[in-house]
Amino acid sequence: MSVLVIEGLHVEVGGKPVLRGVDLALEPGQVHALMGPNGSGKSTLALALAGEPGYTVTRGRATLDGEDLLSLPPHERARKGLFLAFQYPPEIEGVSLREFLRLACAERGQGFCEFQRSYPHALRRLRMEGFDGRELNVGFSGGEKKRSELLQLYLLRPKVALLDEPDSGVDVDALRLIAEAIRELAEGGTAVLIITHYPRILEHVPPSEVFVLDGGSIVERGGPELAHRIGEEGFEVIRR
Repeated sequence: MSVLVIEGLHVEVGGKPVLRGVDLALEPGQVHALMGPNGSGKSTLALALAGEPGYTVTRGRATLDGEDLLSLPPHERARKGLFLAFQYPPEIEGVSLREFLRLACAERGQGFCEFQRSYPHALRRLRMEGFDGRELNVGFSGGEKKRSELLQLYLLRPKVALLDEPDSGVDVDALRLIAEAIRELAEGGTAVLIITHYPRILEHVPPSEVFVLDGGSIVERGGPELAHRIGEEGFEVIRR
């Protein structure tokens, strides 16, 4: 049974139509990929699902575990188990990484003692021991910010994870580490959607299904071979 179902979703940003009827479903414990050229609406879909202000759903519906998602405020969507890893994670001065994660885990029902056990393990798993006590993303490199997002994901264990370009700005070693963490999360039951332009991360974490977004709607879907074709021939393969 699909955990996230999107049907006929239309979204406007600043009064301009961006998404024009998106249909897709994510399965628990599966890695999915959303690919498409620049300006096709990939980030818009993720932000609209998360409840970003200014992203107006004009038609369609989205459900999380059968419950209407779009009627909920952003913090309730997160509480219900929707996670968004940003393409450009913000720096938040005055908020320590540890305290931010402690409060976030508490909102998801994780007790203090459990957090005390899981937090050091997650730091080691993502090789971020030296970041304990630092302010959230402040002074982090692009790759470090992406690992910080994965650290949050690793601890929160949401039902659905929308990962907006987790492979951008990271080196080869960090890419492998991120891919391993994504595989582990999916094996634990999280439905993962990797949003990307390029198939390189998908070589490390093959998706069960690939969706291609172009012109604001899903124009093609397939398995890992579709991502491979796009990597070799570009997005022209979907326009032939």
